[in-house]
Amino acid sequence: MSIENDEPLSPAGRLFVQPATHQIINCALGLDQPLGFDAARTVVSNSLMIKHSRFSSILVTDDHGREHWRKIGLDIDRHIILRSDPVGEGDNDEAAVNDYLADLTVSSPLNTDKPLWEIHLLSAHKCVVMRIHHALGDGISLMSLMLTLTRKLDDPEQTPTIEPLVSSTRNRRELGALEKIIKVLKMIWYSLIYVFEFIMRGVWVKDGKTVIRGGEGVELWPRKLATVKFRLEDMKTVKNAVTKATINDVLFGVISLGLSKYLGNRSSNSLQEGLQITGVALVNLRPSPGLQDIKELMKKNAGSGSGWGNKVGIMLLPVYYHRNGSDPLDYLKRAKMMIDRKKLSMEAFLSHQIGYFVMKFFGPKVASLLNYRVVCNTSFTISNVVGPREEITIAGIPVTYMRTTSSSLSHAITMHMVSYSGQADMQILVAKDLIPEPENLAKCFEDALLEMKEASVRK
Repeated sequence: MSIENDEPLSPAGRLFVQPATHQIINCALGLDQPLGFDAARTVVSNSLMIKHSRFSSILVTDDHGREHWRKIGLDIDRHIILRSDPVGEGDNDEAAVNDYLADLTVSSPLNTDKPLWEIHLLSAHKCVVMRIHHALGDGISLMSLMLTLTRKLDDPEQTPTIEPLVSSTRNRRELGALEKIIKVLKMIWYSLIYVFEFIMRGVWVKDGKTVIRGGEGVELWPRKLATVKFRLEDMKTVKNAVTKATINDVLFGVISLGLSKYLGNRSSNSLQEGLQITGVALVNLRPSPGLQDIKELMKKNAGSGSGWGNKVGIMLLPVYYHRNGSDPLDYLKRAKMMIDRKKLSMEAFLSHQIGYFVMKFFGPKVASLLNYRVVCNTSFTISNVVGPREEITIAGIPVTYMRTTSSSLSHAITMHMVSYSGQADMQILVAKDLIPEPENLAKCFEDALLEMKEASVRK
C-alpha cells in the first residue's frame, strides 16, 4: 500500500487511537425544532469543516505499524445518521439524549473504513450529536471548526465568535529584578515537584479509596450521564468575590465543594479531613486558534502538517475533601492557590515532552500505558471549553444548548463543561455501578455554586 501522499499522525493523535486511551468527542446540540437529513447534508456540504483534509481522510497503518491519514473521496451520506424514533430510556428529551450519549461512550467506535466523524440526527428529541475522533484535533480547534457549521442568530451571514482564553494584560505592573528571579525560582521548583508527581502517578502512587474512584477496567463498565447547569452570571459573581480569581478557579472550587458534599452523603465519617481527590486535565499547549485562524491553520496543515493536530499536555489537579460547615469560599481560595501554582509551573509542557520522548523511543503502546496508569491512579477527568457567547443557529434553526462528553476512561467520573450564551453545562459521565444516581452528584455541584454565590453576596 503506497503511503507517498499520506500524512503521519501527531504523537498525541497516535495516543488517541490506542485501545487503552482511545477517545471520541461526542458533542450534543439541542435545537428549537428537528433538523432534517437534507438540510443537514446541505449544511455539511457547504461547510469549511469538510474542506479540512482530516475530515476526508481515513486512518491507515503502514508495514511498520505507524498510523497515517490517507485522503479519499468523501461520501457525506455515510456520515449523517438519521434516528427518527425516540432513543434511550429517559422520560424526557434531556434524559433520553443523555442515555444515548452514555451508550455511545462505551460501545460505539467509529468505523475506520471512512473518515472518523459522524453526525447523528435525533429527530424525536430535537438534537444533533456530532461524533469526532480526538485524533483529528484538540478540543478547542475542533470546537472552532465545528462552529463553522453554524451562524449567529442575530446575523445569519456571520459565523459565531469565541471569547479569547487569554487574560487581559491591562493594569499588569512590571516586575522588578528581584521579583523576576523569585518567579523563575518558583517556576523551576513547582515544575520539578509536579513532574515528579506526574511520573509517580504513572508508576504506583494513587488516590485513596473512595466511592467515586475507578481504576483498571472501569472504562468498560456501563455508563450513565447527567447534566449540571450553571449560570455564567453566578460563576462571575463568585469569581469577583476573590481577588484575581478566574472562571476555572470557580469551577474547581465548585468541584471540590460538590465532591465533598457527595462523599459526605454517601460515606461514613471515616473519610480523612483534607483527603486528596486528583483530577486529570488535558491542556492545549497552543494559543486557541479561534474561528478567524482556522483557514490559516488548514493551509499550514496542507503544506507541512505542522498547523493542525493535537499538541496537548497533562495537568494533575487535586481537590480536597472537607466536611460540611466550612466557608464555601474557602474551597475557591484553595482551588485558586493550587491553579496559580500549576499555571506558574511547566507541568503541562513537560508532561507533553515526556509523552513525546516515550512515544519516540518506546512506541505508542508504552506511551498509552503510561497515560492509562496515570488515569487509573487518579479519580476524575475534567475539561472546560469556551463556546460562543451569542445565540447561534444551524440551518436556520436556533441552538438551545451545547454539551459534550467523550469516550469512557478508567475514571468513575468524567466531567466536560462547555459555555454557550450565558449558560455553562457540564456533562457528568459516570460508571453507574459505582455512582448509580449521577443526578444526585449533579445537584451537589449545582448547590455548591449557589452556596458560594450566597457567600459572595454576603461578603
